[in-house]
Amino acid sequence: MANQINLIVKYLQAKKLSSTEFKRLTGVKKTFRVMVRTVKTQEKEKKKSGLKPKLIVEDQILMTLQYLRKYRTYYHIGLDWKMLESNVCRIVHKIENILIKSRQFRLPGKKNYGKLMLKKNW
Repeated sequence: MANQINLIVKYLQAKKLSSTEFKRLTGVKKTFRVMVRTVKTQEKEKKKSGLKPKLIVEDQILMTLQYLRKYRTYYHIGLDWKMLESNVCRIVHKIENILIKSRQFRLPGKKNYGKLMLKKNW
């Protein structure tokens, strides 16, 4: 339980940042909320089996953005989030796939990551 509390703080801390600081951290502003809605909608639609995720959706998206934005390895992200790198990899791929399949976002290569935008606003 203590690990879960520490992990949830990541989003709660980021949420308190100004919009400029949040963009510096994640590379996105309002798009983050749309990503959260998209992932939560997808998660509701799928059949649930097994254990509940240890990270809330917001933290899973933050982790994915951290991977895409900062070129960090799964190993280093896993150290920060106190998770195995295989779990980090699984989460990142899951979130990327949900966002790509939604067709609401363009997920460019890492070199163009700063240009991540909603298609509607492009």
